[in-house]
Amino acid sequence: MPSPSPQSPPLLPYSKEEKSPSKKPRPYYSYPTHPNLHASGRRLRLALSVLCLIIGVSGVSFFAYAVFHPRTVPVFRCGRAEDTLRTFLGGADLHRDRLTDRPKLLGFVGIQTGFGSADRRASLRGTWFPPDIDALVSLEQATGLAFRFVIGRTKDANKMAALQKEEEKHHDFMYIDIEEEYLNLPHKTLAFFKAAYDLFEADFYVKADDDIYLRPDRLATLLAKERSHSRTYIGCMKKGPVITDPNMKWHEKSGHLIGNEYFLHAYGPIYALSAEVVAALAAVRNNSLRMFSNEDVTVGSWMLAMDVNHEDNRAICDPRCTPTSIAVWDIPRCSGLCNPASRLKELHKIPMCSKSPTLPPDDR
Repeated sequence: MPSPSPQSPPLLPYSKEEKSPSKKPRPYYSYPTHPNLHASGRRLRLALSVLCLIIGVSGVSFFAYAVFHPRTVPVFRCGRAEDTLRTFLGGADLHRDRLTDRPKLLGFVGIQTGFGSADRRASLRGTWFPPDIDALVSLEQATGLAFRFVIGRTKDANKMAALQKEEEKHHDFMYIDIEEEYLNLPHKTLAFFKAAYDLFEADFYVKADDDIYLRPDRLATLLAKERSHSRTYIGCMKKGPVITDPNMKWHEKSGHLIGNEYFLHAYGPIYALSAEVVAALAAVRNNSLRMFSNEDVTVGSWMLAMDVNHEDNRAICDPRCTPTSIAVWDIPRCSGLCNPASRLKELHKIPMCSKSPTLPPDDR
């Protein structure tokens, strides 16, 4: 309802009538009184006075508490998982009313990182990853994509203290409830998807590593495409021989369950799962899914168990920057960029990588 203009007369619950001199005042009816009535009336007035005093004191106390007591800052968590950006913004009155428990997005992009990767994160913030809070929020508004560094926990107090210091400066992490360890990547990936699904309502959930050069604008264009299949698995798909030699890097301990060749699955540096797929993963018990030695193979095996559409896209595993590349990394030499901290800066200086249009001229 619109409020009255300053020129409007005040709105009253009643109207005043001018007293007419021609009308005689109506006499009050005088009831007979009794001495006991006077005593009970005094007691009633005394009780009402005490009640009003209690209400008044309570009101003043509540006002003082509301003004001077520090307000609790909302923490956006799922179990021990936490979105540090929204927790920080929740402490600022400017943003408090605009935050929701599960914001709607086109995509949530979790950049998987570790305690020993501070140099990579610094290089990312100096290139394609938003360097501060304002840039994070602006990129989310422009593309519909939210970006966070995803990391677990550790019992090493010094590592946690260093991470806490970095987080307090940038507020761009999502903590997940798992012990951070390289050999634990399949478990970390499942924990990431579960936490991301509970904290964000996205059409797609993207797992990416901290050693790739990414074009967020082109990734948003890819995810926004119309698709007939609601369960979609987007990645740079591959097959290959199962490595059973325990002395080799990609040794698969459960290779006897697979055979001689891996099934179709996406390379690990970046892939995306649609919301319906992640919802199914979020609903399962942690110990009910098979975990293989390699994270990308593990996720690929889960996709075989679901009726998903495998969408192969070579633009997210491009070895060089092109007018259509979405993610660039040194395939097949490295499972990401070789020497990523320096390579990220080198690629960012190339106009084709950082300044080329979102779409090539022929597709506009």
